[in-house]
Amino acid sequence: MRIYFAPLEGITGYIYRKAYEELYGHVDKYFAPFVSPAENCALTPKERKDLAPENNKCGYLVPQILTCNSGYFIDAAKAIGELGYKEVNLNLGCPSGTVCSKGKGAGFLPETDKLRSFLDDIYAYGDAHGVKISLKTRLGFYNPDEFYDLVEIFNQFPVSELIVHPRIRTDYYKGEPRQEYYAYALEHAKCPLVYNGNIFAKSDYDSLCGKLSHEVDTIMLGRGLIANPSLINELTTGNTEVDYNSFWKLHDTLYNEYQKVMAPDINVLFKMRELWTYWRSLFDGEDRTIKQLLKAKKYAEYEAILSNLR
Repeated sequence: MRIYFAPLEGITGYIYRKAYEELYGHVDKYFAPFVSPAENCALTPKERKDLAPENNKCGYLVPQILTCNSGYFIDAAKAIGELGYKEVNLNLGCPSGTVCSKGKGAGFLPETDKLRSFLDDIYAYGDAHGVKISLKTRLGFYNPDEFYDLVEIFNQFPVSELIVHPRIRTDYYKGEPRQEYYAYALEHAKCPLVYNGNIFAKSDYDSLCGKLSHEVDTIMLGRGLIANPSLINELTTGNTEVDYNSFWKLHDTLYNEYQKVMAPDINVLFKMRELWTYWRSLFDGEDRTIKQLLKAKKYAEYEAILSNLR
């Protein structure tokens, strides 16, 4: 089984990726949170820092690009290439209202003529410069049946991998993924496929394979892997026990590293608060303590509450 780590904006930056790789590992590809190029700005300083080779000793990293302008995509791909990367990923799945209103992410999916022209441009660039381009997509914007036309479009290009999150834009991350459409992709897509969506435990993976009557050999994990950093071990060995020793090492590494690059206390604690919205599932019966933790405004307060969980 090949396992990819999905990009989560604001969470899986270089500090998180490095810490996770050192403590857990076994990730075949990490995907960086998207860069959003603009006119005369292929990469912001913050984006360059996140992708800088010296900050990414975490194995194989794929930068992700979010845009509906092929010129901007190519500019970003060139800048990313100058950092040493030979593969990039196009985000066609982000359901955010502000993103979709600009025709980006999942908002690009209904514009099939424009999308086809865009892909023609970027794959011509990729072919000429030896850059692999993968796609991360939803099934569609309004209706999952849009996926049938999208697969036909994608089949016209040398897509290095097609990562399918089987929901439409209006699903956001709610409800069950429409896995029957992934089954359609298995039959009709010409490129390698990656499944993404609602894998939170080995039972979810086993259920997926059962529904498809097909063993899924490459999966992308996002929210599930943040919520349970031991998930890869569960998937590969069947051991459902959470490795709390490694978890606390991960927590402490992130907490300390964020303090080196951020100030004041509240900014670091906001980052930790975001992580705890996922991690709270590891601490059944501790809701009151977790709620207190989420309200902490100073390091001393945070650390005192934390001592009740260890």
